[in-house]
Amino acid sequence: MGARTFVVVGGTSGLGLAVARLLLDEHRVVVFGDVPAEVASTADELGCDGAVCDVSSHQQVRDGLAEVVGRYGTIDGVAACASMWAGGDLMDLPVEHIRRAVEINVLGVTYLLREALEHLHRQGHGNVVYVGAMAVAAPRPGIPVYRATKSYGSSLVDSLAEAQHSNRVKVMQLHPGPMPTRLQERVGAEFLDEVYALPEQVATEVVRLLLLEPDDLYVSGERVLRADGRW
Repeated sequence: MGARTFVVVGGTSGLGLAVARLLLDEHRVVVFGDVPAEVASTADELGCDGAVCDVSSHQQVRDGLAEVVGRYGTIDGVAACASMWAGGDLMDLPVEHIRRAVEINVLGVTYLLREALEHLHRQGHGNVVYVGAMAVAAPRPGIPVYRATKSYGSSLVDSLAEAQHSNRVKVMQLHPGPMPTRLQERVGAEFLDEVYALPEQVATEVVRLLLLEPDDLYVSGERVLRADGRW
């Protein structure tokens, strides 16, 4: 299909940044992030476009994707890598932290998939890859809010995938285990398995899914990776 256009949400660090790096050699990439200085720095480093977008704002998500379409004509794939950690017992978590985790991990992914799928259906093709977490399938103590919010995203993707009624628009999800990323630094070393995957390794799978073509015989909705670092 030649050079295509991809949006990497949460593309200024960790897995999102690794995904953007892999795509850049042959495709157009736009990284979304919620910190202006990080977006500018990443775009300058990679030589790609960047947009400031707080996914908890529906207007920012809508305007950001519309700007990409206005500039390039299409969006061929969206990697939903943005996430907020919310570790700790429920009684120990500040209410504001809980609220923010819900805004990003629940409302943010809802807004993003809503707007992305509208564009993909209008053009008749495209892929969405949602990055979840192994916590959805293998709960650990001390992360009830994080697991609940990531479980929402997984459930949403399941339902949306079934609703596409076409292989030309694929909605997929991937559930990596803990990785040495900036989010993991906030989590703490006790949650990092002795054997784990690097962001660069997981990114290859995200990119493989993003590059699936409209006529590729791949089932939208398949949970393509359940890895705890042991692959």
